[in-house]
Amino acid sequence: MDADQLLGASIIRIPPHHYIHVLDQNTNIARVELGPLTYIRQDNERVLFAPVRMIMVPPRHYCVVLNPVARNDEGQVQFDASGQAKLRHADLEIRLTQDPFPLYPGEEIQKDVTPLQIVYPDTALRLQALLDFEEEGGEKRVAGDEWLFEGPGTYIPRKEVAVLEVIKATVIRENQAIRLRARKEGLDRNGVQRVTGEEWQVSKVGAYLPGAHEEVVDIVNAFILTDKNALHVRALRPFRDAGGRERRTGEEWLVTVADREAHIPSVAEEVVGVVDVTTLNSRQYCVVLDPVGADGKPQLGQKRVVKGERSFFLRPGEHLENGIQDVYVLSEEEGLVLRAVEAFIDTEGEEEDEEEGTSRTKKRGIQRRPGDRWMLRGPIEYVPPATVEVLLRRDAIPLDENEGIYVRDIKTGKVRAVIGQTYMLTQDEELWEKELPANVETLLSQSLADRSLRGGNIAQAERDKTRVVSYRVPHNAALQVYDYREKKARVVFGPEMVMLGPDEQFTVLSLSGDKPKRPHVIKTICLLLGPDFCTDIITIETADHARLQLQLSYNWHFDIKQPTEAAKATALFSVPDFVGDACKAIASRIRGAVASVQFDDFHKNSNRIICSSVFGFDEKLAVRSSLRFNQNGLVISSVDIQSVEPVDQRTRDALQKSVQLAIEITTNSQEATARHEAERLEQEARGRLERQKITDQAEAEKARKELLELEAQSAAVESTGAAKAEAQSRAEAARIQGEAAVEEAKLKAEAQKIEADAELARLCKAREQELIYKKEMDQLEVQKQQKLAEIESLRFKELMENLGTETLKEMARAGPELQVKLLQSLGLKSTLITDGSSPINLFTTANGLLGALQGKGHE
Repeated sequence: MDADQLLGASIIRIPPHHYIHVLDQNTNIARVELGPLTYIRQDNERVLFAPVRMIMVPPRHYCVVLNPVARNDEGQVQFDASGQAKLRHADLEIRLTQDPFPLYPGEEIQKDVTPLQIVYPDTALRLQALLDFEEEGGEKRVAGDEWLFEGPGTYIPRKEVAVLEVIKATVIRENQAIRLRARKEGLDRNGVQRVTGEEWQVSKVGAYLPGAHEEVVDIVNAFILTDKNALHVRALRPFRDAGGRERRTGEEWLVTVADREAHIPSVAEEVVGVVDVTTLNSRQYCVVLDPVGADGKPQLGQKRVVKGERSFFLRPGEHLENGIQDVYVLSEEEGLVLRAVEAFIDTEGEEEDEEEGTSRTKKRGIQRRPGDRWMLRGPIEYVPPATVEVLLRRDAIPLDENEGIYVRDIKTGKVRAVIGQTYMLTQDEELWEKELPANVETLLSQSLADRSLRGGNIAQAERDKTRVVSYRVPHNAALQVYDYREKKARVVFGPEMVMLGPDEQFTVLSLSGDKPKRPHVIKTICLLLGPDFCTDIITIETADHARLQLQLSYNWHFDIKQPTEAAKATALFSVPDFVGDACKAIASRIRGAVASVQFDDFHKNSNRIICSSVFGFDEKLAVRSSLRFNQNGLVISSVDIQSVEPVDQRTRDALQKSVQLAIEITTNSQEATARHEAERLEQEARGRLERQKITDQAEAEKARKELLELEAQSAAVESTGAAKAEAQSRAEAARIQGEAAVEEAKLKAEAQKIEADAELARLCKAREQELIYKKEMDQLEVQKQQKLAEIESLRFKELMENLGTETLKEMARAGPELQVKLLQSLGLKSTLITDGSSPINLFTTANGLLGALQGKGHE
């Protein structure tokens, strides 16, 4: 039956612990009917819902009822005059464990049956009063009050109280603290008066449960302090620190392991950071800026030098100038250039004697003024004080005999070259860079590159401008160096190493080159003295106006003998372009000489005409052997005519035709001679060929005869050999078949024999193994029976020994005695009980009975 049919039924059966609401439609009042009950519905009544189970609140549970019914002092429900239950509208009632109860019309379950909240240890409920009420202990609560219900315990809810949150205790471990803030003015758990917003810390180890007006801001862990670190702390407001010292707002300080091993920052402290220890070994130092003085305040603008070995912490406001620096360890070839920052008395000063250069004298207690420069030379370990600035570190510069450096005195500005010794710059000296013209730099770099290529080293480094410029003058060469300060020039002949002074420069030669010669083609520093040659192309014109182009090569050298005077040596460089001047002078002479001769004459006697025009004639009208230029000693030793070509095309064609005609005539003559010789050789070759043909034919006929004889022999052998071979093959086949049959029979017999022997051996082995198996089984059976007999005899023996002779006797007499006692108890003198199937010897029985009675009587 569904719900509609049940509500429309006249009879409604209400089970136990169930209820229904019935509405009287006449009075419009609903009432409660409780089960067990069979309810008969009237016509003016209507059942509002099917039977519903009553509300059951088990132990340790509760529920909340909205609009509960009013009850009297005895706990009974109150009704008004019309019979309707009175309700406390908009009120709540918390019902705990009780008998099942129904809901009256108007009551509602606001919160279903819920377990009571268990508050565990170290846990509390923060409660707030919603209404003014008085607790059972007489304490009055005002709406808005907050308090804690601390565990362990079970919280019984009230309608006037709301649970705001569950508070769990915070566990404070070693080196930990919790920071608390007051929500409201009052006393904390330790009884200290707190104002709203005030913060404090609790560091007692254990579980701490904050009060109702306390909140946990943070858990503060202690900073573990060691020898390697310290804590940088800043005061947020005036307070007294853990060491009992008064701190002001903004004050900063360090907390080290010397103060305490673990530091928990208080609420008035701010941790700026962790400061690592600064450790200096015996070869280190540092400069501390703005050091903290004895009063704990930074000394702004001051410096303090700290030497190793030492470990310390940088205090607030201190910082290192250049970090940790190494102590200056100076060897004998090292030095330091120092400058005084402020006036002080130098007790470790060490100066060098400028005159001797090597001896050093220690002057203790020297007064230094700001800006003074001096040099400290090794061997020494030096830590500069705060009043001294290290400008630079000097190293002695080792120099070979052909090496040097340019040194400039910064006081006087004088530049000098130091060559061939190990030299260390003083405090008033510096390396000077010598600048060279761009063309000289290019020539020097080319010479270095050529030298590195010849030595197998391709890499080329840039020239060090502070090094003395050196140049290797090759053999049979000269180089001019000009000193602009002394205004003198010197010439160096090779092989030699030239080293320039500070005011000296190379003389750069600009020579003519190419064919025909053009000026300023070759740039060089070194002047080669020869012998050498140069080639030039000149144009000449003969008396008959034939223009020719000559390519001439001149061998030249300088006629300078070493050693020589400086004036003569300087004359080598008096002509800047000796190649161009010499070529122009020679070309002028050749043109003048050729202009007075005809082309044919010149073509036939060109060498004589050119050499005589260049070298001239001596007193004996003989051609001179050389041409000398007195300005610079240049000597032209020979002239080589490499080619003569007409410039005019017609002349060139005519000359070419004549040359070709002469060549053609010569060629035709040679061809005729060669033809006659070839014909003679051909006739001789034909005769030899005919004789060879005849000889070859005779040899061929002889070979053909031998071939025919051999063919006849081979035919005969072939005809007889075929039959013989066939017969032999048949016989051989029959023989092979017979031998194969005999061999097959032998193999079959041998195989059968092997099979029979193997089968016989297998049977013998099987029978032998079977006999051994039977024998071993029989032996085992015999051993088994023997063991069983021994065990049985031993068992019987031990049984007899354990029972004893007396026990056996008693057991033997027990049966007859039991029978006698039984008969005696029955009062029978003799009795015989038997069935009809067993014959009985009455004589023997009687004797036995008599014997037994006699024996009894004797006893």
